[in-house]
Amino acid sequence: MQAPLNPLSVAYRDAMRRQASTVTIVSAGTTEQRHGITATAMTCVSMEPPSLLICINRRNYLHPFLDGQEYFCVNLLHCSHVEVSEVFSGKRPTKNRFEWGNWATHTTGLPYLKDAQSNVFCRRTLAIPYGSHTIFIGEVFEVETRSEIAPLMYANGRYATCTPMGSY
Repeated sequence: MQAPLNPLSVAYRDAMRRQASTVTIVSAGTTEQRHGITATAMTCVSMEPPSLLICINRRNYLHPFLDGQEYFCVNLLHCSHVEVSEVFSGKRPTKNRFEWGNWATHTTGLPYLKDAQSNVFCRRTLAIPYGSHTIFIGEVFEVETRSEIAPLMYANGRYATCTPMGSY
């Protein structure tokens, strides 16, 4: 059983719930064995070279798999992907998560969600253990984007959408 969080960790978690984040599915694997999870811990690292980072809990089943893979894909979800997000987060248990959504296989063998907001294909270049997580840095080698911009967001434990504010 997991120990209860200390008061600072509880306050920090509550603060982070107020940060709106784009929902992603991090996918990895080959045509024989693929894995994926819903995640919001993703951010840009650099434009030159194009790179991003993802933070994965070491207790997550995807962690050892990512640790042994050369490639991963960050699928930024469209607002129409709530059900797919719930399946990959474990809120909707299923035997095969990849039966949900419009998945395809990249030439590297990576699974990717064809109708995602964007697919960011990365080669893992660095893994840095920190606390309960590992920070995986990936150098981007290919990007696909959907023309419509309507990302699925997550804030305060709920899904949300994002709309432009207009001129100000």
